[in-house]
Amino acid sequence: MQIQPYLFFDGRCEEAIAFYRDALGAQELMKMRFKDAPPSDDYEVTPESADKIMHAALAIGSTHLLMSDGQDSQGKTAHSGFSLSVSASDVASGQKYFNALAQGGQITMPFQKTFWTEGFGMLVDKFGVPWMVNVQHEGEKQ
Repeated sequence: MQIQPYLFFDGRCEEAIAFYRDALGAQELMKMRFKDAPPSDDYEVTPESADKIMHAALAIGSTHLLMSDGQDSQGKTAHSGFSLSVSASDVASGQKYFNALAQGGQITMPFQKTFWTEGFGMLVDKFGVPWMVNVQHEGEKQ
C-alpha cells in the first residue's frame, strides 16, 4: 500500500508543476486536461475549464505527488492540517530545497540546526502548501 498526497491548485496547477520541477527536480509523469476526458452525460467541460489540469502526477525522489486544478472551486481550495515533508541527505541539499520552496512563500521556521538534526525548517509555499525540510541523520532511511 502507498499513501500519496493529492493537492488541488484552484487553476494554478500548471504553474505549480513548473515550480516543483525547478525547486525539487520533480519529473512530470503524466498530465491530463479536462478537455481530454471522454464525453460524459454526467459532466460537461466548460470552456473555462477545458485547458485546466484534471489530473497530473509528479515524481519527486521516490514519491509521487498527485495534483489537479480542481473543478469550479472558485478560490475555495485551502491547504491545511498537514505538511509535506522533504528529507534531505545533507545540510547543503536541505538548504537548497528550503530556499527554492520558500520563493514567493512564507517562512514559518527558518532553516536551522535543531536538537534532532543539522538542518530543519518550515514554510508555506506560494501556492499555500505547507512544507517541512529536514536533514536526515546518517544511516536513517528516507
